Amino acid sequence: MSTSELLSRLREAGVRLSVRDGQLNVSAPKGALNEELRRSLRDRKAELIELLADADSAQRPEDSSIPVADRSQPIPLSFAQQRIWFLEEFEGGSSVYNIPWAMRVRGKFDVVALQAALNDLARRHESLRTVFVKTDKEPVQEIRDDFELNIEIIKMHGADKATVRRQIESWARQTFELTTGPLFRVGVIETGSRKHVLVLVIHHIISDGWSLDVLQNELFSFYLGHVNGELPELEPLQLQLADYAAWQRNRVNGSEFERQLDYWKNQLRGAPALLELPTDRQRPSEQSYHGTHLRRLLPAKLSKALQAIAKEQNATLFMVLLTAFKIFLARYSGQDDIVVGTPIAGRQQTELEGLIGLFLNTLAMRTDVTGNPTFTELLKRVQATSLDAFAHQDIPFDRIVDALHPTRDMSHSPVYQVQFMLQNTPANGSPVEGLEFQHVEFNYGTSKFDLTLATAETEDGLAAEIEYCTDLFDEQSIERMLEHFEILLQGITANPEIGIRDLPLIDDRERTVLLVDWNATKVDYPAQATLQSLLEQQAESSPHAPALIYESTVLSYGELNARANQLAHWLISQGVGPDDMVGVYMERSVEMVIALLGIIKAGGAYVPLDPDYPGQRLQHMLEDADIRILLAQSHLADALPPYPGITLSVDTAIDELGALPDVNPLHRAGPGNLAYVIFTSGSTGRPKGVMNEHHGICNRLLWMQDQYRLDNNDRVLQKTPYSFDVSVWEFFWPLITGATLVVARPGGHRDSDYLCSLIREHAVTTLHFVPSMLQVFLQDENANTCKTLQRVICSGEALSHDLQARFFATLDSELHNLYGPTEAAIDVTYWACEKDSTETSVPIGYPVANTQIYVVEPDGQPAPVGVAGELWIGGDQVARGYANRPDLTAERFIPDPFSAKEGARIYRTGDLTRFRNDGAIEFLGRIDHQVKLRGFRI
Repeated sequence: MSTSELLSRLREAGVRLSVRDGQLNVSAPKGALNEELRRSLRDRKAELIELLADADSAQRPEDSSIPVADRSQPIPLSFAQQRIWFLEEFEGGSSVYNIPWAMRVRGKFDVVALQAALNDLARRHESLRTVFVKTDKEPVQEIRDDFELNIEIIKMHGADKATVRRQIESWARQTFELTTGPLFRVGVIETGSRKHVLVLVIHHIISDGWSLDVLQNELFSFYLGHVNGELPELEPLQLQLADYAAWQRNRVNGSEFERQLDYWKNQLRGAPALLELPTDRQRPSEQSYHGTHLRRLLPAKLSKALQAIAKEQNATLFMVLLTAFKIFLARYSGQDDIVVGTPIAGRQQTELEGLIGLFLNTLAMRTDVTGNPTFTELLKRVQATSLDAFAHQDIPFDRIVDALHPTRDMSHSPVYQVQFMLQNTPANGSPVEGLEFQHVEFNYGTSKFDLTLATAETEDGLAAEIEYCTDLFDEQSIERMLEHFEILLQGITANPEIGIRDLPLIDDRERTVLLVDWNATKVDYPAQATLQSLLEQQAESSPHAPALIYESTVLSYGELNARANQLAHWLISQGVGPDDMVGVYMERSVEMVIALLGIIKAGGAYVPLDPDYPGQRLQHMLEDADIRILLAQSHLADALPPYPGITLSVDTAIDELGALPDVNPLHRAGPGNLAYVIFTSGSTGRPKGVMNEHHGICNRLLWMQDQYRLDNNDRVLQKTPYSFDVSVWEFFWPLITGATLVVARPGGHRDSDYLCSLIREHAVTTLHFVPSMLQVFLQDENANTCKTLQRVICSGEALSHDLQARFFATLDSELHNLYGPTEAAIDVTYWACEKDSTETSVPIGYPVANTQIYVVEPDGQPAPVGVAGELWIGGDQVARGYANRPDLTAERFIPDPFSAKEGARIYRTGDLTRFRNDGAIEFLGRIDHQVKLRGFRI
């Protein structure tokens, strides 16, 4: 590699070189220098010094040299310090900005020498003697001379590791008082005669990660000096943290500052305000910064393979890992515009490298991941963005935030909520001869962001640690994230030239869980069951039991069956047979129930035509379903739009129908024939008839009976408009189980007082509510008088946690949350709500019998647990398709790629869901713009 090529590679990696006092100084982002670049720097050191010596001063911006600040004047805070100070003031003191560090020390440890070394360190670094005081205008730094740092010593001989760790965490979480100090705390736990734990805690307002290395090195240099009786001769510090803060404040009006600021404003303009990762809990209205961390060691073989990709692509390991992390975040969030923060040292001037202080800055790395670029293509995007960001790193991130004027939201940090870093691994070596040191892992209970992924190269592999907000995530979810990230990295190293959305996130084990284990729903039901057969079996077994109550009318099972049979014989005489669609244009009534049963018994499929629908919609439905026969009520017949078929007013044809046989007609429809066709608008806006077959609805009803066990003491309220598919189980479930069907009057479902009265009068045990209507019902002052209710079923909309809580506070009843589209025989998942649930959302639950539920990514592959994807439905309840809409049927009902069963199909719902850790499904919304109002699609 030539010298010019080396300089080019270093520039691309964000590395800065300078010469001072004949020495080559290297300032690099962490992880930017791979082994090849380090070796080239060593080999060409003399040549680089000679080349850069004359150019060094010329290459510096005019305002880059930092003068010593006038100590007689108030010293301002740097921008980063002022942000931390403001947050501390706002929150009333917090440990979130504590930086703790702990090491086990084995050997003869001189605490007196350590005390002296600490005070030497404080005399050398003004930051350790600095406090922050309020003035009439802004807070200022006050550097104190009469400062002495004391060590707190605790003896815990024989204590186990957990006890020692709790003490470390207690020290780590103690808050600091910014106005009085000190802002640096040291503790020693004596666990044995030659066993100690050294704990250092320093406030972020005077320190950063780089500073810990400086602090550790100089502390032990002073310590060794006091032990040996000869203090070290350290190079005098030309500047202090206060000088940097004053200089930074003074340069905000320069042209270079404005140029760089314009870059960031253009780079981040229009960026999404929030990276919407799937969380285990809803985001609190205000950040608490509660957090912890989880670590995973990735194999050394993987680390070497990633290094090889970096070398081949002329990139750094930092850039490779950042690209992979952005792919991971895009796949997890479903977003294509990803902003990730990455901290940088911020020590552009060599005079700052030996200081303890807050110089850290953050770069907001924004990447467009639209389309399906290969990993190497996306790496080039990230590489270009990274290099541009490093070239404009002088602007404090806080100034960028101010310039962007983002909408302030206390629930999350502005601009980005996720950080990434590649850092050096803490050494477990011996900074002092005769002592053995080992870093201690512990949890200090905070997280500044939703997630921070910190990676580090070690001899054993690539260490990956996620610090995460415990308000949002459970440990199991973070553990799974780390596992998915490793799988993604393995996929990248296997083939970096495939599309990023084709890279794997799950292994074969998880794939089996998602596709097989959680879909093991097989239940044997009668293969030839139809609605007709189930209805007639029940009528035969309990002919005198009450089947139907409407107002003052009560029909037994035998009476209802006989009247339905008479209508069925009339329909058969008109040529109705299997798969023929018969329209029903009625208000809720006894005649409506008879009409539905009669059509089923004739072998046809009923099509609800709601009298409340506009005439144009009804006209379309009549034509689309090719209705030849329509059953109506006389008082509604005149409102029908013109159509060429036969209309029978069931309520006025009593004599005509009464003359027909009342015996059961022969079973003409089989399990694969249509039972009903319900029209729904969906996201297209054009009504489409969903064709559901007997085997699907029978599976649904038989599962429902297995799950909830109605008997002849139960009374089920039918109040849902029959154009809504929930009405199907309201009609037929009680009538195949021996329960009593209580039919509400027309419009009664909108009147809470009427419903309460009806429930009490007829001792209703079971009913359904769309959540929005349940909320209205619970607001009724008489709702709590409905003592007979045993089970309430919700579906049609998302059930909120608050509504669930209100339900249990009002009613002593079971509450069940079900989910399903009209295209899959009503409901396909179920969840039993819990009265004292601590969850913040209500799942839609698990698949019902003989149903398969898949959550898939845009490419149709299974989405990992916790990751949002489209819900696909397979199994017995999937509808035949849309009436006379072959193109739309082919689009939404596709061959099942996960089933070995010939002809198996899947319905693509368009609903956004995800699997929880326990296999339950959470509903998240729509992937299109469809909404539901009172259960109806819009």
